[in-house]
Amino acid sequence: AGGGPLLPDSVLYEIFLYLDHADVLSVGLVCQQWHAVARDEFLWKELFYRYYRISREVPRHPAAVSWYDEFQRLYDTIPCVEVQALKEHNDQVLHLSFSHSGCLFASCSKDCTVKIWSNELDISLQHSSNMRPYNWSYTQFSQFNSDDSLLLVSGVFVGPHNSSSGEIAVISMENFTLLSRVRNKPYDVFGCWLNETNLISGNLHRIGRITSCSVLWLNNAFQGIESENVNVVKRLFKIQNLNASTIRTVMVADCSRYDCPDLLLDYEEQLAASSTCPVFDLGSDSEEEEAKPTQNLEPAGQDVPEEGGVTAEEGLQQLFDDIMEGRVRPAMTDAELETKVAELFVRSRTKPPELNLFPTDSNSKTKYLIFTTGCLTYSPHQIGIKRILPHQMTTAGPVLGEERRSDEFFDSLDHVIDIHGHIIGMGLSPDHRYLYVNSRAWPRDCIISDPMQPPPIAEEIDLHVFDLKTMKEVKRALRAHRAYTPNEECFFIFLDVSKDFVASGAEDRHGYIWDRHYNICLAKLQHDNVVNSVAFSPVEQELLLTASDDTTIKVWRSPRAVRVQQARKPRPRKLLFSWLMNQKS
Repeated sequence: AGGGPLLPDSVLYEIFLYLDHADVLSVGLVCQQWHAVARDEFLWKELFYRYYRISREVPRHPAAVSWYDEFQRLYDTIPCVEVQALKEHNDQVLHLSFSHSGCLFASCSKDCTVKIWSNELDISLQHSSNMRPYNWSYTQFSQFNSDDSLLLVSGVFVGPHNSSSGEIAVISMENFTLLSRVRNKPYDVFGCWLNETNLISGNLHRIGRITSCSVLWLNNAFQGIESENVNVVKRLFKIQNLNASTIRTVMVADCSRYDCPDLLLDYEEQLAASSTCPVFDLGSDSEEEEAKPTQNLEPAGQDVPEEGGVTAEEGLQQLFDDIMEGRVRPAMTDAELETKVAELFVRSRTKPPELNLFPTDSNSKTKYLIFTTGCLTYSPHQIGIKRILPHQMTTAGPVLGEERRSDEFFDSLDHVIDIHGHIIGMGLSPDHRYLYVNSRAWPRDCIISDPMQPPPIAEEIDLHVFDLKTMKEVKRALRAHRAYTPNEECFFIFLDVSKDFVASGAEDRHGYIWDRHYNICLAKLQHDNVVNSVAFSPVEQELLLTASDDTTIKVWRSPRAVRVQQARKPRPRKLLFSWLMNQKS
């Protein structure tokens, strides 16, 4: 277009390869050969691979029509333009969540309020609930139920003698009234919806100094039911914790959506472990390293004595006899002894795992309960997966769940993924097929001798991706974001996943956006302090929110969305034209 100079194809080729893509587009606007260049697939393919530094083995996005359109997608549809800053909170903003319709979103903060916002062209505050009258210290997490009629809000509850536990509140979206409150321990279980009217909470019972039992409860959101014949709570699972570990950060994945993924990720590298293995470790990269002796990563209740072997009762008695007669060498510490006794006890008191974890029926109503856990130390370093069967998805039936035999006191985990590091965030893809996990790695080959002294953690955050249909890791871990707090001060950094992108907060004062298909970092979103949470609009992935310790919520839109918004805004009339029109009237 215009009277720009005619350039040889070779010169244009070099310009497009070495100029920044913003300059490339401007060069095209003054070049008479632009229309031909814009459809030169070879040129744009070369530009794409060179500019984004992607391996040529990675194919084009399956939904892309051309390399030119794909280049334009990554340039023009990333929500990286700040369009609004919301400053109604007066303390650190910890979490953001959208309604499924995308019309509303909620924010939680250290100021102990949960605020509900209207997502319009200019976002505005619709309601604010202060939870201090209920002895809450702060709000930390929220989630809308499937029809957006109820909001689950999780917070830290200050009990007697200043003891901190957790509590979940359910708020009606019709009139913003508080419907029910449920105790939640520990507080970083957070809680989640199982279906429209039932939510999952946790409780913790101490058995010893470093041994405990986590109980997961199913609660009816409407606790005010007066009928004595209707349960409002039912126990789902009871799981033993070893070495000061506990169950935290629960979420639910819907298995029925696996066969219709929004984006089927390209599997470049998979772990060597078989899908039938209940535990696999991300701490090793080769077969030689895997052959080295390592600590036992099997969760409690997974060990089954071989046929004809020693029973748990016999093993426990043998251990006591060895201790009394001084045959245990070297001497066991109190923590080691407690763990050993707990392992022997739970071996014969645990319900076996489900034989077939993977649903074969695409219409199955089966769901997975996913949570962080551990077996070596108190810092969460494993992901536990427990299958929820259809008959377990209601509070009807006995309060304590199904009848249990004496040898089924605890529930075992159906699958365990070991991360070899401190887990600080988890998020599901919109189709629930993939699980994204933020973690800070432990040193390679580290040995944990004291469960109260976990290994030091890396500053660099790894973002792992797991396929929940095969239970395998896919792609290499995404990297760019960083965190600096040590183990004992480490906190959750919430991430979110859209159809094409994944975003996460970080402690380096930025939010980050990656492309899910190409595994590349596309944008850094700046704040003045730690970014705790990010949230994509579920109906418009070109809209992203970020929440920070700087007390603000920032609204980010793509360059394309910004242009569309600006075109929709009415242009102001000139004063003279307005005066003439008023005179005529």
